[in-house]
Amino acid sequence: MHHFTYKSGTLHAEDVSLAAIADAVGTPFYAYSTATLERHYQVLAHAFRDLDALICFAVKANSNQAVLATMARLGAGMDVVSEGELRRARAAGVPASKIIFAGVGKTRAEMAYALSEGIHGFNVESEPELIALSEVASGLGQTASVALRVNPDVDAKTHAKISTGKSENKFGVPYSDARELYALGATLPGIKLSGIHMHIGSQITELQPFRDAFGLLRALALQLKSDGIALEHLDIGGGLGVPYRGTNDMPPHPDAYAAVVTELLGDLGLKIVLEPGRMIVGNAGVLVTCVIAVKEGADKTFTIVDAAMNDLLRPTLYEAHHDIWPLAEGKSAMAPVQQDVVGPVCETGDYLAQDRALPPLVSGDLLAVMTAGAYGAVMASTYNTRLLVPEVLVNGDVFAVVRPRPSYDDLIGADRLPPWLSNA
Repeated sequence: MHHFTYKSGTLHAEDVSLAAIADAVGTPFYAYSTATLERHYQVLAHAFRDLDALICFAVKANSNQAVLATMARLGAGMDVVSEGELRRARAAGVPASKIIFAGVGKTRAEMAYALSEGIHGFNVESEPELIALSEVASGLGQTASVALRVNPDVDAKTHAKISTGKSENKFGVPYSDARELYALGATLPGIKLSGIHMHIGSQITELQPFRDAFGLLRALALQLKSDGIALEHLDIGGGLGVPYRGTNDMPPHPDAYAAVVTELLGDLGLKIVLEPGRMIVGNAGVLVTCVIAVKEGADKTFTIVDAAMNDLLRPTLYEAHHDIWPLAEGKSAMAPVQQDVVGPVCETGDYLAQDRALPPLVSGDLLAVMTAGAYGAVMASTYNTRLLVPEVLVNGDVFAVVRPRPSYDDLIGADRLPPWLSNA
C-alpha cells in the first residue's frame, strides 16, 4: 500500500498535489510519502511483535537524511555498508547500539571508526576481514561483536544482479566453511562471536527461498551451540520484495514472512535482526518528470522526458519495470499507445520504460514513475553534467525540500584546475 492517489483529477502524495510540487521545485524530482514510510515500518514491526526483533533499515536503499530521521523516530536501527552511511545514520539520530556494519570490503579505517562509535556489531564476510578486524580491535583495546555472513547457496529466484546468496556471489563465506571459521574466530583477540548473518538477495517475491535459507541457518546455529559458541542473535537480512507492477506481482505479506521466521528460528532464544530497505521505502517514493517532446521514429514512438538514466538507473541496470502514471487522471482514460519513455542522456540505454502502453502524451505532460523510493536518488549521478534532482518529503498536507537541486556553479565548481592550467 502507498499514499499516492488521484484527488480532484490530479495525482497527490498524501494531501499534496504532485503538480503543485512540480510548480514549486521544477522537474524532475523525487517525492517521498511519510505516511507510507511509517505504515510499512509499523506493519513489519507488528508482524514481528512476538519475537525479540531489531529492525535495521538498509541505508543503501535510500540514504536521504529526512528518510533516515523518519525511520529513527519510529525506533529503527540501521544497516550500513560504509563509513559514510554510518555517519549518516548517526547524524539522523540513530543510536550506535542499533547499527550493524555490513559490506564485503570494509577498510581498517572504517573498522576503527565504527569501533570508536560503539556500534551494535559487524557482519563479517571473509577470513581476511575477520583477521583484520581482530587486529584493529585488539590494537585499540576494544572488542568487536561479530556475526559471520554465511552464504547458503540458495537461489532467491530474483534478478541475477541482486542475488547475494548463491555460491557464485561475492558475499559471505561458504556454508560448508562456516564452523571452521567460527572456530578460528573464537581464538582471535578482540573478537566476540555473537551472531550469524544470512542475506540471500533482494526483491524476493516467494517464501520458499527464505524457508530454505532459514532451515540452513537453524542447523548452523544448533551446530555452533554444540561447539560452544555463545550466539546472541541471528541476522536474517532483508530481501522481501515490493509490487513494482501494481497488484500483478504482490510479494508475501510481512505476517507470512514472520510466520516462517517464527517457525524455523523462533524457539532458539536468539534475537532476530532484520535489514529491510526496499520493502519500507520502495513504493514510498515516486520520480516526477515532464515530457519534453514526442518523437515518431521509423519503428517506435519515443516519449522524451526530462528524467534520465542518471536519475533512475534501475531500468537500465536491472531491466527493472516501474509503472508510470500520468499526473492528470483524465489521461488514463485515453486509448493507450505503445511507446518508449526515454531521457536526454546520450546513451541508447537511457530509458525509463520500453514498449509500454501509455496514454498519448504531449510536451508538458507530467508523469510519475512509481515505486522509485528505493535505489533511485541514492544511485543517481551527474553523468552528461546533469544536476542531481531534488528530493521532497510530504507529510500530510505539507511538503519540504529535503535535498535541493544544486546549481551548475556547484557542480562545475567541485572540480579544481591544476596550477599549470589555472594560470592560463
